[in-house]
Amino acid sequence: MTKTMATIDTKNGNGTNGNGNGNGVNGIHVKMVTEVPGKNAAPIVAEDGKYMATSTKCSPVVGELGKGSMVRDVDGNWFVDFTSGIGVTNTGHCHPKIVSAVINQASQLMHFAGTDFYYKVQVDLAKKLTEITPGNFAKKVFFTNSGAESVECGIKVSKWATKKPQFIGFIGAFHGRTMGANSFMANSIAAIDRYFPMMPGVTKVPYAYCYRCAYKMEYPSCGCYCAKIIDEVYFNKVVPPSECAAFMVEPIQGEGGYVVPPAEFHQTLKKIAQKHGILFIDDEVQAGFGRTGKMFAIEHFGVTPDIVLMAKGMGSGLPIGACVYDAKLDFGVEGAHSNTYGGNLVASAASLATISVIEEEGLLEKSATLGKHMKKVLLEMQKKHPVIGDVRGLGLMQIIEFVKDPKTKEPVHKFKDAVVTEAYKNGLLLLPCGSGVRLIPPLNIYDEQLDQGLEILEAAIKSTEKKLGRNYGCGK
Repeated sequence: MTKTMATIDTKNGNGTNGNGNGNGVNGIHVKMVTEVPGKNAAPIVAEDGKYMATSTKCSPVVGELGKGSMVRDVDGNWFVDFTSGIGVTNTGHCHPKIVSAVINQASQLMHFAGTDFYYKVQVDLAKKLTEITPGNFAKKVFFTNSGAESVECGIKVSKWATKKPQFIGFIGAFHGRTMGANSFMANSIAAIDRYFPMMPGVTKVPYAYCYRCAYKMEYPSCGCYCAKIIDEVYFNKVVPPSECAAFMVEPIQGEGGYVVPPAEFHQTLKKIAQKHGILFIDDEVQAGFGRTGKMFAIEHFGVTPDIVLMAKGMGSGLPIGACVYDAKLDFGVEGAHSNTYGGNLVASAASLATISVIEEEGLLEKSATLGKHMKKVLLEMQKKHPVIGDVRGLGLMQIIEFVKDPKTKEPVHKFKDAVVTEAYKNGLLLLPCGSGVRLIPPLNIYDEQLDQGLEILEAAIKSTEKKLGRNYGCGK
């Protein structure tokens, strides 16, 4: 990729692009006019703390306007967005074609319960999803309002179809915060503390996190033991395979640290599942809709799932999700599962427009190309900054993991948090993830905006190194 940006001034917003165009999305660059939060943002942040439930806030940025890969706050600061609303706005903020589809549908009919009546836009979207998800077989679709609800549907489809009560999940997994989905949670103690008992019957085993192997082995000499142990040990000592309905697995672990397993991992899981008549549930909530350079991340691994779960990038900002499954698994009984808002007309219109934009604008190819460029830049950063222990990811789903020492791999969460802070102060929005920061800009980000964000990221790392010292805040 050719770097087209001539200059960067994160304080005064004097960034210029190589074609001299100062108007439109391509002409919008970082512009910091106040501290963050500024005088307009500060009272909103304070009121949020007073009235909103405690959640997962990480930066005091109050968004007001979004254009493509840029976000403006209420004080007039422009940020380059490397968060995409946690992998939601894959097509960028307020894409004109998607906005038009939303306005058009909202002006005609906004809700007409699709679980009780019928409407064309929902059927059109369901048909499209059956065409673009992996697998050359008949499929059915259940629409939801979130990733967690899609997971709940996947659980129910599996139990209903197999008449089996147990599941295999994975350590490091994040599948959602409703009680069924939360039963698979093995990512954060805070997410499960005080909620026991949850849905019984979920056994969690180590994921193929090769950088931090739970078995202290190395790939490929390990023979993908973390997958084989399920059949060799767990199915002989812990879980009767005859009672296991499904494996619930992320193709790339999301909140667990953007962990990319060897292709052999998923392929071995699939073979074990087929051997015992167990379903393979593919949770694409964070990795789907072009994020990794494929429409669905599981396509990188040569595995066809029985059930695909999705949400986030599916609607470019509107709340919509889906559970797409082999038609032979369908409930077949009215009332076995339903909801009220799933497949809402406006959200369905947004989703159809989202898929159209991804296909027409070649965003799968762009995600793959920009991802390679980002990986190259990050690996160059790693050579200069030993605090970067690992760089990994596919497409525009990347992470840099921070460690005290590359040999011990001791994580430094304080460093990660400081980098996030330094970044937003200088115009880059980041999200923490595991012991690192994830980099998930919109798939149609302009080259110069991507490069500017990466420069701000490296500046934030340098600044944090100086502030925390050689131990990176890990002690004296």
